[in-house]
This record gives sequence, C-alpha cells and structure tokens, in this order.
Amino acid sequence: MSDETEKQKKLMRQIDISCVQAFHTMDEIDAMVELAKKYRLAAVFTLPAFSAHVAERLQDTREIHAGGVVSFPGGGDTTGQKKRQAKELWEAGCREIDMVMNLTAFRSHEFSYVKEELLAIREQVPSAIFKVIIEAPQLTEQEICQAVDLCVKGRADYVKTSTGWYPGCPSTVEQVRIMSREAADRIQIKAAGGIRSLETIQEMQKAGCSRFGMGMRSVQNLIKSIYK
Repeated sequence: MSDETEKQKKLMRQIDISCVQAFHTMDEIDAMVELAKKYRLAAVFTLPAFSAHVAERLQDTREIHAGGVVSFPGGGDTTGQKKRQAKELWEAGCREIDMVMNLTAFRSHEFSYVKEELLAIREQVPSAIFKVIIEAPQLTEQEICQAVDLCVKGRADYVKTSTGWYPGCPSTVEQVRIMSREAADRIQIKAAGGIRSLETIQEMQKAGCSRFGMGMRSVQNLIKSIYK
C-alpha cells in the first residue's frame, strides 16, 4: 500500500458524515450510511428520529459509529431534556454524542450552569465519545477560549466549532488555532460548518483539528477530489 493511499484512508477515518436537515429523505440517509461503509468514515449522524435506524444499519461495521445530536441546533433545551435525549440516543445505539452548548447561558456568563450541564450529560453517557458544539463563528476569541475550558471541565472528549446551520458564518482555520491553543492537548477538536475542500481540511489539521463534520454532498465532492 502506497503512502498516499494510507494518507487517504487516515483522512477518511477523521470524517463524520451527516444528514441533519429536516428535508433529508430515508433514501438519502441510507445512501449516506453506504458511503460511510465504503470509505470507512468515522461516524454517521442524522436527526434523532432516525438514529436507531442508522445504528442498526451499521451493526456489521463496528468501527463506524452511529452518532446522535442533542439539543440540535439551538442548544436551549433544559438540562433534563438534554439528559433524556443523550440517554435515549445511547440506548438506540449511538456511540458518539454531539451536543450544542447552552450558548444563551454561556454568553450570559452562567459558567457554572454550563459546566454542570456538561457534567450531567457526561454522566448519562460515560462510555460515549462526547462532543460539545460551541458555535465558535459567533464568539469572540476570549469567549472561544472560555468555551473550550468549560468543555474540558465538563469532561467532553471534543470541542466542536459549529453546527453548520449558519452558512454565512463558516468555521475558519483561525478559530481552530484559537481552540487548539486553549485546548493545550487537554481535549480534541472537531471542525464543522462550511468545510468544503481538502485544502481547508489540511490547514485545519495543521492547526490542531483531528475530526471533521461534513454533509453528504461535501463528502462526495471531497472523495472525488481525493480519488481522482
């Protein structure tokens, strides 16, 4: 196996693929699962109503995780609601949980509330890969650093840049750099939202990012650019 082929396979193992818009069909979700299987992607995400279906279709491919979204995309559910969502998704077979931070509480400086909520979710899914979405494109540099620190204290495995639901505010390499500096190897970084090219992924990897969230169409285009 060539070094280039090995690099391609390693990159595919860093990509989470998703169909999390309300208009996606079951056919698209099934096509996404098959794409993930073919290229051995890291995880497959859809809206909660279809998470059990995805987990079932991935039963024969254990290294590819079914992923579930909690309080997506707004983050404003109560802690109790988030706990129930996370537990239900875990029981449905999701081994990765991406939860949106309560950004209203965070930007109102209710940092203890945010930290305790993260710890409460962690307690519900102690064995899951737990990622927290902070919507970095909406935050100042100081706020990004504060959010990363809270994710560390909340025992998350990853801090994630964005839900990707705000196309006018994509995640950037600079945001990843800020997050990486604050993380200081205490937590891993996932970038999502507006990631469209191999070049952007490579720049973000150099900045310290180790996981990437992309929609199905973007993944298909990436595969075409890699496997020419």
